[in-house]
Amino acid sequence: MLPTPKFHHLHLNSIDPETAIAFYTRQFPSTSRGSWGGFPALKSPNDVMVLFAKVDTPPTSEPQSAIWHFGWHVTDSRRCLDTYKTRPNVELLPLYTSDEGGSVLISSDTWPGQGGVLGLTKAQIAEAKQKGLGPAGGGGFAYMRGPDDALVEYAGDHPAERFNHVHLYQEDPLCAQLWYQKHLNAPPRAGWGGVPVTEADCKVPRADDRTWPALNREGMFRSPRAGVEFGDVALIWYANQGDQPLASSRGQLQDHIALSVADLDAWVDKLRSENVSFLQQPYKLGDTRAVMIEGPSREALELVELR
Repeated sequence: MLPTPKFHHLHLNSIDPETAIAFYTRQFPSTSRGSWGGFPALKSPNDVMVLFAKVDTPPTSEPQSAIWHFGWHVTDSRRCLDTYKTRPNVELLPLYTSDEGGSVLISSDTWPGQGGVLGLTKAQIAEAKQKGLGPAGGGGFAYMRGPDDALVEYAGDHPAERFNHVHLYQEDPLCAQLWYQKHLNAPPRAGWGGVPVTEADCKVPRADDRTWPALNREGMFRSPRAGVEFGDVALIWYANQGDQPLASSRGQLQDHIALSVADLDAWVDKLRSENVSFLQQPYKLGDTRAVMIEGPSREALELVELR
């Protein structure tokens, strides 16, 4: 079996990459400006990057693709929130606490989730109120609007600040996990995949109950959920929240996710033999080569050769 690829970068389209990078290095001081493969880059201390391609018109995030948002671990999410409140160019996004209104700026200011799920249903909220449960306090997850209308999460009270995840939607979350395990040898995200499934029983209907806190007032569907890990960066996902199929990520704000491999030819042979869809055949990328494949919900995935 070929070794699991490593997370290499998230590739964004931007009308002003340098301004975008300056924004991120200010909000996340562990990051730095750099370049890779001919693209300006935001470098995270865990040896992963966000690359930027300059575009002439503002990139869109509609119709919704599989790639939802990206995020950082921070050492003190409440201290970060207090800092961001003082910065007029940082737009903090509310997390709604029910479909009746009310919102907080950090998840730990509302009722805590249950069983590892990051939100409560209407019935669970009513039960929490009846029991007199209050906010957990401490660290939580929160969001800001980044350059080019990017959705950016910062979360937790972690030992070090670093880029740590890309959050996605998938048409069939558990089937998507199997796809990443089969084709990219990715280990499942601990605690996110539920009981083991097979291709025969991975199609689990989206739960009917919406949950809060959520970025939209009507709440979000958080079951089923799944995910995988590439090194210390997780790709985690919920079910498609809408009724329309997810669109291709190519050309959108969040254009593609890139993974690094040591032997590109071996990976090309493997993926071709497994009938994985190729968006681009091997091409030159900076001083190396890459290919572009398509994931289970039309997310573009680049494999970059790093020997």
